[in-house]
Amino acid sequence: MKIVRFTTGFATEYGVLYEDAVIGIEGSPFEAVKETHRHYRISDVRLLPPCVPSKVVALGVNYRSHAKEMNDRPPDEPLLFIKPPSSVIGPEDKIIYPPSSKRVDYEGEIGVVIKSLARQVSREEAGQHILGYTCVNDVTARDLQAKDKQWTRAKGFDTFCPIGPCIETDLFPFSLKLETYLNGELKQQAHAGQLIFPVEELVSFISHVMTLLPGDVIATGTPEGIGPMQPGDTIEVKIEGIGTLRNYVVKPEDSSNKE
Repeated sequence: MKIVRFTTGFATEYGVLYEDAVIGIEGSPFEAVKETHRHYRISDVRLLPPCVPSKVVALGVNYRSHAKEMNDRPPDEPLLFIKPPSSVIGPEDKIIYPPSSKRVDYEGEIGVVIKSLARQVSREEAGQHILGYTCVNDVTARDLQAKDKQWTRAKGFDTFCPIGPCIETDLFPFSLKLETYLNGELKQQAHAGQLIFPVEELVSFISHVMTLLPGDVIATGTPEGIGPMQPGDTIEVKIEGIGTLRNYVVKPEDSSNKE
């Protein structure tokens, strides 16, 4: 099932995405999903970020290939950082290139969407708290990351966390294939089976640090192939079975993301 969050221009709601249509659901997908009689053509709605996270918990250096390209040692434990909810945008939205940075990179990632409150859960219990999977772009001001020696500013700018286009609830995480395209050129390619710390371990580990709430997103880390974007570029994160998260890089004066 592909869960989306969308607007018709008058209201915002959750729905189930079919090929060229969206069917509204009652309430939110974090409870039982019950379809309504509200049917929309996909061309008549605007897809929004598929959830409204209280936080995006992201992983640094969770592929050995990325550790090698960054000259980093793979961590002994998951390396966590947080992207604020104000950084979240949806599919087809604009990534604003901040004037304070000279290098802004894409980082395509597999996103895990939390279904129910998770506090100190075991690895075996982790799956019960997962609603599904989505695409994430962990946009990073690479020069500011190096300058600051920590990652809050570099990864926390408004628009630096595109998420979408949907939450797929019927996928086995080990099988997920990730690709990132810059202006149509393949830049990143990886498989969830290559994660140093797999999904269930991440949910359990993070839940022993902080309580995960319904709608929170875990960005599981990026593989090798990161690189810079420039205003005018189109960046796409594709995950087989989920879809394509497409965004456009712009200068601040060209930005207009409206929900």
